[in-house]
Amino acid sequence: MSTRVDHEQRRAQIAEALLRIADTQGLQAASMRVVAAEAGVSLRLVQYYFHTKDELLMDALARLSAQLQVRMQKWIAAAGSPPNPRSIVTAILSSILPTDAESRRITRTYAAYYTLVLSEPRLAEQHGTTYPDMLESFLAKQIRAARQSGDVSAERDPELTAAGLLAMTNGLGSSVLGGQRSGEAALAVLSHHLDELFGPAAATDLSPR
Repeated sequence: MSTRVDHEQRRAQIAEALLRIADTQGLQAASMRVVAAEAGVSLRLVQYYFHTKDELLMDALARLSAQLQVRMQKWIAAAGSPPNPRSIVTAILSSILPTDAESRRITRTYAAYYTLVLSEPRLAEQHGTTYPDMLESFLAKQIRAARQSGDVSAERDPELTAAGLLAMTNGLGSSVLGGQRSGEAALAVLSHHLDELFGPAAATDLSPR
């Protein structure tokens, strides 16, 4: 058991080093040698745990996705119990927006992956859309449930609506990182569109304490 834990800790140490480089310098700078230096280990050790750079990239991306999932779960829990489709959709999309240090780091790192995919399309073909597709499908499921309960118009297509909301949220995140608007302004835009979808709701602070 100890050996397995040690191996996982070492893999995590290396993958987290890559994510730090992605956040601060972009993934084009993340050679195996640079990752080794950032992790404080030898290049040989990095190559022992990750035989190719693509393997390291995908492992780190899975860890980044897990970090975002944990953040989403915290925001959903803060929305109250039991959660309903509106609170779940609101919490998920609000948690994605770069409104604090953690979400800015996550958004910047995802942006580094998107930039890399533009020059390395094989990464998108292998794994690049797996998590966004899952998230879009989950949002569509919530909107479908809200439509069945009468909280969303029956004319709304759940899949198209989920895709539009997620694309808008990603665009708002880019506008925050680019300095076009503040995180609070981005949340106000998101709230406006959610009010149009679900109807006006009392203002609440969903961020976990």
